[in-house]
Amino acid sequence: MSEFDIVIVGGGIAGASLGAEVAAKRRTLIIEAEEHCAMHATGRSAAFWLAHYGGMPIIPLTMASRDPLEQGWPSGERSWLRQRGAIVIGKAYRHLWDAMSVETDEAPRRKEIDRAELESAVPGLREDWDFGLLDTSCADIDVAGLHNACLAQFQRQGGVLMRSTALRAARHWGDQWVIEAGDEKLTAHALVNAAGAWADEVAGRCGVPGLNVTPLRRTVVQLRIGRGGLKDLPLVIDGLGRFYFKGESDNRVWVSPHDETASEACDTAPEEIDVAQAIDHFQSVVDWPIEAVERKWAGLRTFTPARIPAYGFDPDAPGFFWCAGQGGFGIQTAPAAARLAASLLLDEPPDETVAHIDPAVFAPRRFG
Repeated sequence: MSEFDIVIVGGGIAGASLGAEVAAKRRTLIIEAEEHCAMHATGRSAAFWLAHYGGMPIIPLTMASRDPLEQGWPSGERSWLRQRGAIVIGKAYRHLWDAMSVETDEAPRRKEIDRAELESAVPGLREDWDFGLLDTSCADIDVAGLHNACLAQFQRQGGVLMRSTALRAARHWGDQWVIEAGDEKLTAHALVNAAGAWADEVAGRCGVPGLNVTPLRRTVVQLRIGRGGLKDLPLVIDGLGRFYFKGESDNRVWVSPHDETASEACDTAPEEIDVAQAIDHFQSVVDWPIEAVERKWAGLRTFTPARIPAYGFDPDAPGFFWCAGQGGFGIQTAPAAARLAASLLLDEPPDETVAHIDPAVFAPRRFG
């Protein structure tokens, strides 16, 4: 029977980033049910760093992650960010702007722009879109690079990764967890649930009540456009939250209908109605001709009922640690979330970059 201090269930960005922070200090194992890590939500993200995304409880994690992402955390090899900028657009939605423009102590303020500035940023914008908010801080995230760097750092520091190894059952015995994973039997003092959409299912296999996490499907469509110059197009977001799109290459864009459809934990796929809605929204914004739908995919973004991630030990299950419910902001908050979670998991003072963040906000049973 193999013995570890920590076993992390899930090799997506949640498990990989936490593993990168703890492997140098504890004997740590990541078990991943799939043949490859990041096959689900992490590998299907159109990830961008956007300061205000996720709302007030998430902003401190987002802001504390900006510099580490820029500096190539956790290995420092290169930046994971590419500057893009974002524009929230509207049709005389002026009653919304005050709420959307609220400044916090950390997040940058968004600048109000008029129709002329909109036309300059988004050529071909249809006439009825007459108002916007510009956020120059928005950046693309190299998700694959970041995730691979986390796994590499984890393994360099002695962490062990087992793929194609699903957790079958676990029970707490004495001061440790006895775990059946694939054909392996393991023990660990701490068992970390970083299983994404499967988090409640994993908890159930451990005899721990779930958090009522809900996987929500999000669709993205890649369109080939009959015009060029789109690679550096800002991220364009509807003020009513119905869609967003951004340039992917010179004549290609990624478009999402911003769908949030409840789903079982599964290898999800896009629905044709969501693809059609994405295209319809896109055509309502710009007059660019669509030449082809080249790709379409969907991923599951998993939320707790409060839409706030859960980081911490379960008060009713000794040694059972939650790292779940990251929603659509798990990648842009990965460095700060991993550092905060690591301090709780190891019972150590937090890194100075997250020392100002109250961990009680993310307590697993805080919201019932």
